[in-house]
Amino acid sequence: MHDAIVIGSGPNGLVAAATLARAGWSVLVLETQHRPGGALYSLPTTLPGFVHDVGAAFFPFAHASPALRSLDLGAVGLQWRSGLYESAHPALDGTCVSVSRDPDRAARSFGPDGDAWRRLAGWQASMGDRLAQALLCPLPDPRPALRLGLLNLLGLARAGLSTSAGYARRIFRTAPARRVLPALALHVDLGPEDFSGAALALVLALLAAGYGFQVPVGGAKAITEALLKRLQEHGGRIELGTHVDRILVKGRRAVAVVTNRGQEIPAGRAILADVGPKALYFDMLPEEAVPGYVRNAIRAFRYGWGTFKMDWALSAPVPWLADEARQAAAVHTGDSIEDLIRFTNEVRGGALPSNPYLVIGQQSLLDSTRAPAGRHTLWTYSRVPNRMAGGWQRHKEGFADRIEQRIEGLAPGFRQLILGRAIFAPDDLERMNENLVGGDLGGGSAQFDHQLFWRPAFPYFRYRTPVRGLYLCSASTHPGAGVHGACGFNAAGLAFKDER
Repeated sequence: MHDAIVIGSGPNGLVAAATLARAGWSVLVLETQHRPGGALYSLPTTLPGFVHDVGAAFFPFAHASPALRSLDLGAVGLQWRSGLYESAHPALDGTCVSVSRDPDRAARSFGPDGDAWRRLAGWQASMGDRLAQALLCPLPDPRPALRLGLLNLLGLARAGLSTSAGYARRIFRTAPARRVLPALALHVDLGPEDFSGAALALVLALLAAGYGFQVPVGGAKAITEALLKRLQEHGGRIELGTHVDRILVKGRRAVAVVTNRGQEIPAGRAILADVGPKALYFDMLPEEAVPGYVRNAIRAFRYGWGTFKMDWALSAPVPWLADEARQAAAVHTGDSIEDLIRFTNEVRGGALPSNPYLVIGQQSLLDSTRAPAGRHTLWTYSRVPNRMAGGWQRHKEGFADRIEQRIEGLAPGFRQLILGRAIFAPDDLERMNENLVGGDLGGGSAQFDHQLFWRPAFPYFRYRTPVRGLYLCSASTHPGAGVHGACGFNAAGLAFKDER
């Protein structure tokens, strides 16, 4: 019998498993796919020799997360690379504002708003690691937040009550600077006019200024491989191609799982599920094990927008008109706050955006292992409706062409460099990983009513479930999306506490 069974080998599942194993628990990880990592992996999706991240590609929490720090992944070979600029924001009018870890370089890019950026960068430096500790700690522990100090808490609260557009207009004077924060907020389903959208935008900006949007050498799969090394060095095991169909409950306690192979695998101390809340509560657990009010709350859990992702194999780097974009780890497209508002309204209205907002990754500029010598990769996603009338097959190629046209407008000659491309609509992503419901990469909506004490549902926001010994540890729990491992780390800590 294993002390703990972890369902799913995404980053939160592997962090939980490695943390438990390091404490001396015998741990078994069960993964449906025939490879580990969930959306934290890399594959040659376009052509042989080109390494593309299938999901997460930039990791602002990598060096700040207490969970990842505790596992010291660098000691098992994980290496990082960074660019001269973390995030470039070019527009069709020829302007480009860029974020850099060097405050002087970033201030020069922000031009008339350089002093405003310096204040933000100085604010981040004054908080240091305390910011990530406060953001990633389990609720409702107030101590990490209190260590930030009253003035910092008030500053963060001001952002937490603001839209990203409103906050950007308050602190910046120029249109190019003002589009940076709303573009960062659109990493999830937070449009420029959404309540509390400034909170995530500000956090990403501060993390970019402090830790940067770094990439792992060899692709995102290098993080997964490092986590597996930590798991296995303490005796933990992983079984691939094994789907958990049911969780057995006896005496209101989770005691075993039943797999698609008909195996009944007992767990002596805990079961941790790195899955979506609806999959756990409606598919795996017997109905009588969950109170009706909990089932109703989980039924109301919402997922975020769909993701339309593309990879390219290129014969040369992207020929951006903006020099800063040629030296940036990531590029965000958004011509203005108004352009990003229009994009948001189109997606929410069920339409494909006419001028797609894009998050673009240029990993091969930083990491030469991603492509053959002299060649390059490009990675991008846009936000789209989860489903389209007539199915995504009718729309994929046309929208992919629209995305290429969008990049071409900012980098003339881009299309001539394409050696191969791969397209992933929301339904493709969900087939690859059942946790990516409707193509949502974030494990659930990032709107205010799906955060903090409401993620995934009150009062079960602290990883526990109504079934003793069963914990939800996916990104559908606090603190949500991002490769920080905090959901798994915090859930493992709670399992230790409950066992004691």
